[in-house]
Amino acid sequence: MEKTSKEYTEADKKAVEKNFCANKILVCGMGPKEYNRISTCDTAKEIWEALQIAHEGTTQVKQFEDEPDTSDSSIMALKMRNLLEEFKRYYGIRKPSILGVREHIFTGSVSSLAWFMSAQEMSFVTLGQRVLANPLKIRMHYGHPDVFDRFWFLTRGGISKASRVINISEDIFAGFNCTLRGGNVTHHEYIQVGKGRDVGLNQISMFEAKVASGNGEQVLSRDVYRLGHRLDFFRMLSFFYTTVGFFFNTMMIVLTVYAFLWGRLYLALSGVEDSVAADTTDNNKALGAILNQQFIIQLGLFTALPMIVENSLEHGFLTSIWEFLTMMLQLSSVFYTFSMGTRAHYFGRTILHGGAKYRATGRGFVVQHKSFAENYRLYARSHFVKAIELGLILTVYASYSPVAKGTFTYIALTISSWFLVLSWIVGPFVFNPSGFDWLKTVYDFDDFMNWVWYRGSVFAKAEQSWEKWWDEEQDHLRTTGLWGKILEIILDLRFFFFQYGIVYQLGIAAGNKSIAVYLLSWIYVVVALGFFNITAYARDKYAAREHIYFRLVQLLVVVFFIVVIVALLQFTAFRFSDLFISLLAFIPTGWGFISVAQVLRPFLQNTMIWGTIVSMARLYEIMFGIIVMVPVAVLSWLPGFQPMQTRILFNDAFSRGLRIFQIVTGKKPKSDL
Repeated sequence: MEKTSKEYTEADKKAVEKNFCANKILVCGMGPKEYNRISTCDTAKEIWEALQIAHEGTTQVKQFEDEPDTSDSSIMALKMRNLLEEFKRYYGIRKPSILGVREHIFTGSVSSLAWFMSAQEMSFVTLGQRVLANPLKIRMHYGHPDVFDRFWFLTRGGISKASRVINISEDIFAGFNCTLRGGNVTHHEYIQVGKGRDVGLNQISMFEAKVASGNGEQVLSRDVYRLGHRLDFFRMLSFFYTTVGFFFNTMMIVLTVYAFLWGRLYLALSGVEDSVAADTTDNNKALGAILNQQFIIQLGLFTALPMIVENSLEHGFLTSIWEFLTMMLQLSSVFYTFSMGTRAHYFGRTILHGGAKYRATGRGFVVQHKSFAENYRLYARSHFVKAIELGLILTVYASYSPVAKGTFTYIALTISSWFLVLSWIVGPFVFNPSGFDWLKTVYDFDDFMNWVWYRGSVFAKAEQSWEKWWDEEQDHLRTTGLWGKILEIILDLRFFFFQYGIVYQLGIAAGNKSIAVYLLSWIYVVVALGFFNITAYARDKYAAREHIYFRLVQLLVVVFFIVVIVALLQFTAFRFSDLFISLLAFIPTGWGFISVAQVLRPFLQNTMIWGTIVSMARLYEIMFGIIVMVPVAVLSWLPGFQPMQTRILFNDAFSRGLRIFQIVTGKKPKSDL
């Protein structure tokens, strides 16, 4: 029975209003999101305008308040219909199969590292991809927010890949398939998608390691082989530069540094530089000029040129120059040099041995201090050991080259190489928050020594035990083939050249250039290994219970060592300085033994030699750790470096907050039990 208008209560009126609202929802066919959009609307006109914005768009764009994590996604979503219409247009003779859009990196203001990364990415996702799409017609899919023609790909095998090793960079293989099957990839500038990038150095390095390893696997893939055979010559050159060629060129730059420094070292130790310096003919002047041109190859200015051009286009020339100079003052050259070492190491290792694997970066907002042990585990083989090797070459070259007598000539010849060495050693700590805090440096070194000497169970993790980490670092040698092992041994033989070159410069050699001098020098190596084994045996047997016998063995070794030195000083041309110079010769020899033994591990692991190899490797890791720690400790001890590093790394507001945090929490963290 219907009620009259006077009989309706307030509850009845609210029920009728809800009923009308429900009818509107049913008529419009709205879901929960659309209902939430119109739930605050009062009139039918407001409801209709809200639905127009959500579905068809209006002639007048409404104002949106964007949340920080959306980064313009609401506004850019209005352009999505226009972007999808691009699938109907012809670009050349084909319709597009992938619609590429530009990116906007919105994490660049977090720190200087994030700014460097965003600037590097910006030049590629805007200027680079624009040129690749038109006129080069070689743009692929690089994992950026592109739009795929789903039906086109589903009818051509899809985009899934079978191998998690070869296809670890799964994104670009979609572009390979598209190009091989006659697809077309375009790029559109009127829409952009916000994206956050990694903001910590360790995150960035793991990401670049994954990408470099993936490019190494691409070189070995059949997709790149087919593209190389089917593309015309000019598109093939563009394809090479934009995919594996960039990483190949980076590896060649590092190999050029190695070849140049090893070549100069050979010329200095063999006496060729002495003869060239003594001969003043024009021909030898030309030879000297040719030998000194290596620094031109290492010019990193050209790698920053695309970034300057893109900033000039979007912000103006003066602004781009100012930003470039600001980046230089914030040590961007150190970051890019360090990144070059990461790419070269993992790309070269994958080419030699394969075995690329996914490296989880976390993709989180991580701006925190990383311990010395963690940095050492991540960068020991890719940067620290290589930098120490190059630094040793430069030191020996400075000691025995006549060119080094001219200070300006030596500096001009080796300044770029020394910059490379310092960047690879100090880089992780320059960009590590509180990296030069003296208290944290002391605690970090204590943690590093505990990690090296930790003797846990077989269930220990690499973060806890050095031996477990050392085993994991040899995984690529277990999976490589015969040729990979042979090439690895050939490359490791370079460490024995130090001994061959330096022993002839010792005073005990008395100018003798006979091969017998080199052969006799191996007596020192054999004796050193013998005493090392005797000391290790005495430590294992007597150090725990009968400590006096262990001290007696140590005393006898020291006495024997002193007697031998006195005898050499008395009866030969041995000089006391030879004792320190010989370390430059024989320490690399020991590392060469360890490197070759790692390759031959399947044959040596069950023998008595393997225990000696592991003990020697542990001592070398301690030595490498001390060498890396020395410049960090010096910079931490000097006043003013920590505030300056914080100001370079972060903005002013974050620097003040970090300073307060250091004051409040300036104590040693409790160790995990």
